[in-house]
Amino acid sequence: MNKRSVSMAACAAAIVAALAGCTTVGPDYHLPENSAMRSPAANGPLLGTGHKAVSIAPVPDDWWRLYDDPKLDRLVKEALAANTSVRVAVANVKRSVAMYHEVESERLPQGGVSATVQRAQLSGESFLQEEKLPVITLGDVGLSMSYQIDFFGKLARADEAALAAAEASQAAVDVTRVTVAAETVRAYVQGCAATHEYAVAKEQLDLQERSVGITRKLVDAGRDQPTELLRAQAQADTLRAALPHFVAQQESARYRLAVMLGKPPAALDPAEAQCGRIPVLTQALPVGDGAALLGRRPDVRQAERELASATAKIGVATADLYPSIRIGASVGSSGMLEHLGQARTAQWSIGPLISWSLPTNGVRSHIKGMEAGADAALANFDGVVLKALQETQTALSAYTHELERDDALRAARDKANVVARQNRQLYQAGRSPYLSSLDADRVHANAEAALAASESQIAQDQINLFLALGGGWQSSAVKGAPAQKSAQAEHTTQ
Repeated sequence: MNKRSVSMAACAAAIVAALAGCTTVGPDYHLPENSAMRSPAANGPLLGTGHKAVSIAPVPDDWWRLYDDPKLDRLVKEALAANTSVRVAVANVKRSVAMYHEVESERLPQGGVSATVQRAQLSGESFLQEEKLPVITLGDVGLSMSYQIDFFGKLARADEAALAAAEASQAAVDVTRVTVAAETVRAYVQGCAATHEYAVAKEQLDLQERSVGITRKLVDAGRDQPTELLRAQAQADTLRAALPHFVAQQESARYRLAVMLGKPPAALDPAEAQCGRIPVLTQALPVGDGAALLGRRPDVRQAERELASATAKIGVATADLYPSIRIGASVGSSGMLEHLGQARTAQWSIGPLISWSLPTNGVRSHIKGMEAGADAALANFDGVVLKALQETQTALSAYTHELERDDALRAARDKANVVARQNRQLYQAGRSPYLSSLDADRVHANAEAALAASESQIAQDQINLFLALGGGWQSSAVKGAPAQKSAQAEHTTQ
């Protein structure tokens, strides 16, 4: 190829490349105006934020630190680093990023090198020769390069769809992190609650066993009926029967915590899960507002990115209605092996390759399918937004009302304690029958157990609310993932 030909080829390629981005078929992505995300009601204050136990302050990234428990903080960090679900999700996002780069590479020039040597007997008749041709050694070497001209934006849309899919995969990792953080805290807190409830039940059992001892002495002295002793023993047995349940809860919580940390249940040191009291928040629980919630929850971001990917795929399908244009050039040498490199074996070519399949092979049906897929993705996105609001409002309602229930149970426990103490004093002074004292102790024991269960439920409701608020993923991003794009910023401004 002479210098003039090379110059003309380069000029033609530059002109064609400059025209490549002029037309991009398919819809440009933007969040629809009628989507649930844009609803004023979805972005306003959350219902129930007037309770004194919650605030509209922003939710911190590491929300579990609000419990001010160094052991819990260490366990959550370990779980986020070693949990198997997180490892699977991270591997999936790396695969999605690799697929994105694979699609992206289609927009780059493609090149190849070839070289062949063969010993051949050619047919003389194929050259209109009567005699047999001699056996010869043939060689072929060549260099080729081609570039697909993206006149109609098929490659650009494919790149856009792959990028959005990779971002959706990244959001799926964040969804997993939110769940792992919450479930790690839940397992730890459940162990704490079981230990607390066990201590309450054991204290009540000890009190009842003392009553059994007193009743036995009275029966032996002929001052009480044997049925009263049986009644006291039955009450003690009832309280004793609750203890194995709390022990099982402690062990179950420890085993779940081990798995959250990526360990076999037997590998976790019991001291790691040991906890004597239920963690208590050091401040009012921050919940923010609807706009902050939707901007923070990674499942909302995942659904939004899936919608963007589905929209871009419409353009990929639409581009099949138009010609595919690829410009290429090749240079090489082909002929007898000993003549390779000589002018008589030189060959080269340059020019566009245009292919166009008439849209009679289902292309329009494929476009309709992609449009339906985008409609489904929008419906799914709206559903995820509504579910996020519903989960948060439900968790907030359960938490605030359980706090009210806890206040009432605490007042009932305090009153029952006073009544039990006074009845015990009256009985010991001989001014009240033992049955009255026993009934008062039973009421107090039930009130104490109900309060302990309520405190455990409050801790669980706090975790459910933090889980619904979607915090806990921001502190550790996957390396190599494409840059995140805000659903509320870049993709809603068009």
